[in-house]
Order: sequence, then C-alpha cells, then structure tokens
Amino acid sequence: MAVKKVAKKVVAKKKAPVKKVVAKKKPAPKMVVVKKVASKKPVPAKIVPLKVKSSSQKGLKQFRSYEAKKGEGYMSKSQLNHFRSILNEWKTELSHDMDRTVHTMQDELTSHADPNDRASQESDMALELRNRDRERKLIKKIDETLRNIESQDYGYCTGCGEEIGLKRLEARPTATLCIDCKTLDEIREKQMAG
Repeated sequence: MAVKKVAKKVVAKKKAPVKKVVAKKKPAPKMVVVKKVASKKPVPAKIVPLKVKSSSQKGLKQFRSYEAKKGEGYMSKSQLNHFRSILNEWKTELSHDMDRTVHTMQDELTSHADPNDRASQESDMALELRNRDRERKLIKKIDETLRNIESQDYGYCTGCGEEIGLKRLEARPTATLCIDCKTLDEIREKQMAG
C-alpha cells in the first residue's frame, strides 16, 4: 500500500497588530491675563516750587508756589500780584525766545547745494515757525489774562462763575474754566470729533 503524502497547507498565523507609539501632545497651558492694578499712594501735602511749562528751548521755568495765609480770601491782592508776576515773567521769556529764533534763522540762512540739506533746513525752520506761532498765541492769551486780573475777573470760571482754584491756576495760569467745566468741554469735543 502506498502511502499518500498529504501536503499540509501551512497557514501563517496573523500577528497581532503592533501599535505605534506616538508621543502624546500635552495640552497647551492656558493663558492667564493679569491686570495690573495701580495702587493709589497718598500724596504728601508739601509745598514745592511750581514748574510751569514753557516752550522755550531751555526747558521748564520754575515759579514759586503761592502760600496762602490763614483767613486770606480768594483772589486777594497778594494772590493777584503773585499771578501777575508769573504771567509777566512768562510773557517776557516767550518774547525773548521769539527774538532769539528770528536772529538764529537770519544767521543760519544759507543756501545748501544738496537738496537733502536744503529740505532738512526748511523742515527745521517750518517747525520753529510753528512753535513761535503757538507762542505768539500764548502771549495773546497771557495779555488777555493780565486784563482779567486788572478787571478783577481773574480766578473765576467763565462757564459757571465758580472759583477756578489756586492749584489749577498755578498749573495753568491762563485757565479760564474750572476743572469741571473744562472736563465737560473736553467730553463734548470728543463726541463731536468721534
């Protein structure tokens, strides 16, 4: 008898699928917005020399702060004299600056061959003239304020008639509105522009 060989079919076993190892993404850290809160520090009550801004090239002009006497009324003669002297000094300083600018512009009047140099010089002169025009308008306002001092109208708001206050007048001697009326005026201005 013959033996039959039966070929067995070899079936490869399926391997279990291999999982790929993938690095897990970490969740992005949440952004936290922190608001800085400005702490209000009490301002000590000191009388310091007042710095009045002047558009002169030297910088700030310092004036002595007014020290009110006990029982002194608002806009007394001494207060009016104090502000009159501040305004006169400021006006004199502005006038000297304007004269100095005219002389400087006359001295520097040279014609440059290079168009860039000429343009730069013209730009500088235009800026100076614009500044001097601003100062000319400020001198007019100072003159108007000096007339108000003479007519005893200085220190009172033209909008509501209330006292403007010594601190505000020292900060801006040509002020004609109290802080409340000025704030309302600025709000109206923003609404019209916006």
